[in-house]
Formats: sequence, C-alpha cells, structure tokens
Amino acid sequence: MNPAPFEYHRAGSVQEAIGLLQQFPEDAKLLAGGHSLLPVMKLRLAEPVHLIDISGVGDLRGVQEGSDGVRIGALTTHREIERDETLRQRCPLLPEIASRVGDRQTRARGTIGGALAHADPAADYPAGVVALDAELIVQGPGGERTIAATEFFLGFLTTALAPDEVLTAVRVAALPARTGVNYQKLANQASGYAVVGVAAVVTLAADGSCESARIGVTGAGASAVRATAVEEALRNRSLDEATVAAACEAADEGIDLLDDLHASADYRRRVVRGLARRAVLAAAVRAAEAWGGPGRAGLR
Repeated sequence: MNPAPFEYHRAGSVQEAIGLLQQFPEDAKLLAGGHSLLPVMKLRLAEPVHLIDISGVGDLRGVQEGSDGVRIGALTTHREIERDETLRQRCPLLPEIASRVGDRQTRARGTIGGALAHADPAADYPAGVVALDAELIVQGPGGERTIAATEFFLGFLTTALAPDEVLTAVRVAALPARTGVNYQKLANQASGYAVVGVAAVVTLAADGSCESARIGVTGAGASAVRATAVEEALRNRSLDEATVAAACEAADEGIDLLDDLHASADYRRRVVRGLARRAVLAAAVRAAEAWGGPGRAGLR
C-alpha cells in the first residue's frame, strides 16, 4: 500500500524544524531515518499532511564523551551506535541493543532518535534507555528541556514530546564500577521487532551481592516500563539462579500485557519472566568478570 499524499519539507536546522511544526501543529511529522515512520505511513496507520525531513541536520549526529557520561545525537544511526568505541567502553548496553535492531538496511538508516520518538511498543531501545535511567533532551520554541526516560513513554505510539518539540539527544550517565549489562530479546521472525525485550543493568556490592538492578521491559505492553518489583526483590541479595528466578516471577507486574496475533498475553508473561532471568544473570556475570571480585565463581 502507498502512503497518503503529503507535502514534503526539508529542514536545515532544529529551529527551522520547530518553526515548521508550529506552522502545521495538527498534521505534521518529523522524518529522520524513516524506518519507524514510513512503514506505518504505507499501512495508512499514520497520514501526516506535512512531512518534515530533519535527516540533513548535522548537529544531531554523533557521540560526545563527557566526564559524567555520553551524549548521543538523535540522528545517530543504529550501525554507528553499534560500532562506536566510546559507547562500547562507557555504555555497552546501547551497542548491544543496536546490533539486535531489524536488519542491516534498517541499522544503516534508522536512528536512535526516530525509534524513541516514534515509541513503537515493540522497539528495542526503550527497554535500554529506561534501564539506564537515561535523559532525553528535547528542544522547542521555549528552548531546551530534559525528560527522564522513565517519564518519556506514555502509551502506544505516545511520548511526552510536545507537538512542536524535537528530540535532539540522549544522555546516559557513566555506569558505576562493578556494573554489567545485558539485553535479551524474543524477536518477531518477520520484522525483527521485539515480541518481548528485556534490558538489565546490574551493579554488584563489594561483597558480590546485588547493590542495584535496573530492568527495562519492551514489547510486553503498550510502552516500555521498569520492572521495579524485580529490582526491589534483587537489592542486597545474592544473585544465584534460584534467587534471580524467584525475583523475576514479578517481571510482568503492573504491565497490561498485549494479546495479539504475535503472542498471547499469557505467552508474553512467561517470556518476560524468562528473559528477565536471563538478562539479570548475564549482566551479573559480566559485572563479576570485569571486576573479578567476590561472588564471581557463584555467578558462572
């Protein structure tokens, strides 16, 4: 199916894009890499009258390292994130997730900002940014503001972005010492989207127990969420398989599970719990191996 007719605009700057969004407040969409928006336009699930192309705004590309973490431009592609050495060292969860997004063509053209702003319930990055406690930087007529990732995703294809705002960057704080990360995903074999995806960030205490765990879940409900019940159950506990398995029985708590042609709600419940267990254990092993401290042998 072809998209509905639209008028194409090419913005040369963020300010120009904001101006166009203000000019067409009800029926405009931003176009970045196109791999989130164009498929739903072809299905007529989205019919913007005005399409504002921001792909040429160079200020929105690239990874910048700071003393407190990294800033990722919204137009940075999945492939660039996957291969970026700074991210591999400072925030390895995002390269790991990027490597699991779609196919090679999607990774070459799709962008992190487009994927996050589109807020597809089956997208991969949302699980990662909520688990990382990332900040999303947006710009509008009133200037720049920051939205916590945990407050950004409001529902199905819905975010905290105002109609005249542009997502410009993602900011991720430096990970503490003794921290490991992991992303587990059950992919739809046709599209590569996550039927369920779980991201885990685990920090070990000096005695090898769990100092903190942050777990993001995507694909299971209308938007990405933190599995806070699991996080609480793991804190200050030894991360042996039995303890982790018991804690992850609450991984679906509070999620209104999707029930569709890809998976039933009951199936998603079982997958969320299983992937959460795998992600937490794998993240804990990575934390222990990188550190080499107490508890390493028990995590193998």
